Amino acid sequence: MKIRIPLTGRDARGGRGAGPGFGARGRVPLCAGLLTVLAVCAGDAVATTFPFGRHHRSVNDLANQFLPFHARLWDLLHGRADGGVLLNWQSGWGTSFLPDLGTYLTSPFAPLVALAPRADLEYALYAVTLLKMATAAAAMAYVLPRLIPPAQGPAAGPAGEAGTRAGWQRWGAGLLGAAYGLCGWAILEAVYNPMWLDGLIAFPLLCLVGGVWVRERRRPLLGPLVVALCWTANFYTAYMATLGAALVLLVLAPDRRVVLRGAATVLLGIGLAAPVLVPVFLGTRSAYPGLVREFAPAGGADLAARLLPATYGFSTPALFVATLVPVLAASLVFRRRWRWPCLVAGVALSLQWTPTHLVWHVFTTPNGSPYRQTFVLAGVLVIAAWAALADGLPDRRSLLGGATLVAALALAALGSGEATVVGWALFAAGLLSVFVLPYTSAGGVSRTYARVAVLALLPAVLVAQAAATTAWGDKERLARLDDYRPWNAADTRRAAALTDADGWPAYRTDSGRPQVTGNEPMSVGGQGGAYYSSLTPDVLTRTMAALGAGWTSRGRNLQSLDNPVTDALFAVGARWRDGAVVRTGPVPPLVTVRPAGPAPRFGASPFRNQELLLGARVYEPPAPATGACRVGTEVFLWAPDRTGPARLGTRTVELRGGLPKRRAALTSLGVQRVAGPRVEGGGPGGQVACLDHARLRAAVTALRATAPTAVEVTGTGVRATLRPGTTGTLVLSAPRIPGWTCGGRPAGAYAGLVAAPADPAATSLTCSFRPPGLRAGLAAAGASLLLLTAWVVAYRRGRRGDRTGDAAPEASPEPEAAGSAA
Repeated sequence: MKIRIPLTGRDARGGRGAGPGFGARGRVPLCAGLLTVLAVCAGDAVATTFPFGRHHRSVNDLANQFLPFHARLWDLLHGRADGGVLLNWQSGWGTSFLPDLGTYLTSPFAPLVALAPRADLEYALYAVTLLKMATAAAAMAYVLPRLIPPAQGPAAGPAGEAGTRAGWQRWGAGLLGAAYGLCGWAILEAVYNPMWLDGLIAFPLLCLVGGVWVRERRRPLLGPLVVALCWTANFYTAYMATLGAALVLLVLAPDRRVVLRGAATVLLGIGLAAPVLVPVFLGTRSAYPGLVREFAPAGGADLAARLLPATYGFSTPALFVATLVPVLAASLVFRRRWRWPCLVAGVALSLQWTPTHLVWHVFTTPNGSPYRQTFVLAGVLVIAAWAALADGLPDRRSLLGGATLVAALALAALGSGEATVVGWALFAAGLLSVFVLPYTSAGGVSRTYARVAVLALLPAVLVAQAAATTAWGDKERLARLDDYRPWNAADTRRAAALTDADGWPAYRTDSGRPQVTGNEPMSVGGQGGAYYSSLTPDVLTRTMAALGAGWTSRGRNLQSLDNPVTDALFAVGARWRDGAVVRTGPVPPLVTVRPAGPAPRFGASPFRNQELLLGARVYEPPAPATGACRVGTEVFLWAPDRTGPARLGTRTVELRGGLPKRRAALTSLGVQRVAGPRVEGGGPGGQVACLDHARLRAAVTALRATAPTAVEVTGTGVRATLRPGTTGTLVLSAPRIPGWTCGGRPAGAYAGLVAAPADPAATSLTCSFRPPGLRAGLAAAGASLLLLTAWVVAYRRGRRGDRTGDAAPEASPEPEAAGSAA
């Protein structure tokens, strides 16, 4: 395949603000994107990682959250989901979905997964991940020459040298764009947190909005729309990208009016995104509190090591960007150009200082990697490197100084265990490859070598460094992080069995235990209690904990609770157990009637709490003399902090406690078949209770006798048809999260569930759910739209006035000439 650099003619002419040699607007960004995809796929292939080999990539939240959420999105788009955009009936017994949608699924790339078969969602999400990285690389390659237009003065030397210079500048922008898309943060951190990759795309786009359109007073409508798109796609990383773009704007145009226009553009864009942002914000306020961490800066040796390719560290910033980039940025120091090096240094230092660390992370140290803003540093480095190219290639002295400075920083990594032999070798190759750059501006025979250098050597080194880093990250993530087996044929059979057993809304079907991921119901189907999100409601976690549920992730990853009493409380008529779907017997409907009076208050015992919510005594204690349950009853153990085996006779179960991170669920040890055996291994704090199934059946029969005659469920609520003269309290077996109303008034709470007083004269009750903040968000978006419209109208009137004013001096000589003649 021949690759040609256009040097003269139409391709050598630039448009407004583009500089010479940027006529081929689409080819350079496209090549940057393709180079990015090539490097990532090559790295995964070397590591024999999905989809190129035997190792899976289902680690951490990629498998535990993002794949299941994309499965629910697939179901929504195909009309197969229980619930809708506002209410998720599949997880956590019914949870708010709009905040989850805004946190995980509002990227414009996310709906693309619906084009693949549901069983191939892992392939679809991998393809979307590659597409996002390629888009980020292409966006940066497109933005760089517009952000800092290359010098347009005449080139000295033989004819055609200007075209040569245009060629290497154009392809230099593409190479730097690919380096940005392949930065360590992207291929090591965001690759398994694909929602973060929208921030990687947002940074160059926001730099375009502020550094070009706002600065030049252009695109008053498109600017806020781009901001809104970025903040809707992923508000968390968009916030960081906005901070970074603001810093870039301050370097480019430290003018108060420009800054104010930029701030207005951002605020209007955020206002347009408010229907998603406000519910997400309020959802986080009502979420179960996560782990509170204190920020601890990384050590200098580890920081230096992360500059190298082929390193990995969960609690250190992935600073790697192709070695070409920091060398070019550092060369500015030796050309006495200080603005961009100072910005790079400032952003780098802000990663390590607690006050600025908190600013980057919305004033909360994250529960996980504390360097999620590292992509902004990568972006600023790339812009600085482009600034070194835009005015002409650095001379050999500047390149040597930049390479020496970067090498000196890297040498500090000798005290770190993160650096690898492969990383050092590739880093050295990157340093040496930089010195081909001076030859790209030479004339004569050297021009051929210049093309080889730009189109072969430098991209080859970049791809090699990024591919090696990708492969190393694939290996280290599996060794250091939680991993989950990928979807297989057994999951397909399980999903089919759950679908066959589905009876919603007459009863729920629970996907059961053991769970592969924290969001099993969204993956395999049913309407269970398992749920894992950054927005897991506080009331859900506390209610289920009171009833004996287990958890991981310090309470935000709730597990399914396999217990006959809670099955009755939450209308679970079928569940997956021991490799098959089992019917649990008749259960009350989703809405039941309880006696009038105060709601029960939970205590310390989950057995007693279940009875309080059920309204009947169904457990009995073991016999005091033997410590064993009565023959015929089912034995349950409650030992939330216990880790290890527990036994009843020949039956053994494994408990995984360890508060506060993990909590073992209330667990069945089977039916007491013979007198005598007692529970062993419950630990010093364990409690044992004996469930009488006859009493439970009687309690269920009583609830069914007074329950509504019909229950209809929609994506926004429930409608129950009541028996004539119904009195007492109507209870919906769903957590009382903020946003529920019943009969047009805020719903009450009955031991953590949605409740409303029964009206004896009413024939039905309708309970509706609207996420808190949705109405306020829509109002804010409407106001922003009106302001944006007024702004655009004023802008266009001003432009027409400017054109009229420009035309007036050209007409003035005519009256003067007429007067003279007179």
